[in-house]
Parts: sequence; C-alpha cells; structure tokens
Amino acid sequence: MTGKTHIAGGIAAGLAYAYVSGMDPIILSGAGIVGALIPDICHSGSKIGRKMPITSRFVNLVFGHRAFTHSLMFLVAMAFVLKAFVPFDAVTAGIIVGMASHYILDMGTRRGIQLFFPIDFRVRFPITTKTGSTVENFIFSLLALASFYYGYQAIYFYL
Repeated sequence: MTGKTHIAGGIAAGLAYAYVSGMDPIILSGAGIVGALIPDICHSGSKIGRKMPITSRFVNLVFGHRAFTHSLMFLVAMAFVLKAFVPFDAVTAGIIVGMASHYILDMGTRRGIQLFFPIDFRVRFPITTKTGSTVENFIFSLLALASFYYGYQAIYFYL
C-alpha cells in the first residue's frame, strides 16, 4: 500500500477507536497517522524512510522489508515502550491502532507481512491487490468515508 492509504487507514483507525473509547479524536487521529507510518521504517522509499534514511537503511539491513517492523513482536514492544515513556494514553493508543491498521492493509498485498517474526511465514489475505492499483484507490476511498463517519461520531460524542 502507498503512504496515502496508510495515512487514511491510521486516521480511520484512530477515529474509530476514539468513537468506542471516548478519548480525544484529534490526538488519536494524529497519533494514528504516526503509527500508520512507523512500520515502513524498514523501506527507504517510504514516507518515514525518506525522512530518516540512515535509520531506514539500518533497519532494512538488519531485518529486511515487512519482517520485524510488521510483526506482533514489534507491535507489543512498541506498546511497552510507549506505555513506559509517553504519559498520554491517547497518544499510545493512537500509535498502536495506527500500526495495526498498517499491518491489516499490508496483509492485503501479494507479498503480505511476516506477522509472526522471527518465523519465516508471511501472512496475507486470500484476495490481494497490487500497491498503487485501482483497488487500492478504492480502499483509500472507503477509508476516507470511514474517517468522515467515525470523525463525526467521535467528535459528536466527545464534545
């Protein structure tokens, strides 16, 4: 998936979580964007990889693409680190749900993700799509609609 689709997924996930949790939708959607971009630190051509090229190359050299940074191990490790060092639960929750949205979206690609790293087994959905395809653009549109819906709901109930 492209960066714009991951961003839309992070926003939608953050707003949906804000709706069910009652937490601040603005903080959750912003943190959801950050979380949705973090797993691609292993790809130097990604939005975050271009911003942090040295870190991106190092992570890719050590772990490869869609391996450790796309695993449950990384998700749990990030949850512990964020819980220990970030005093705001909404920021931690937003980053985690954004990362989870990234994983789900990348499971919809042909390559899938190494969800159970270090086990060399890729997880993907039975029906997949190619990055940048018309199907991905449709998914992006659905995520935008979900963002509007949950954004309205979350803000209405938060205020």
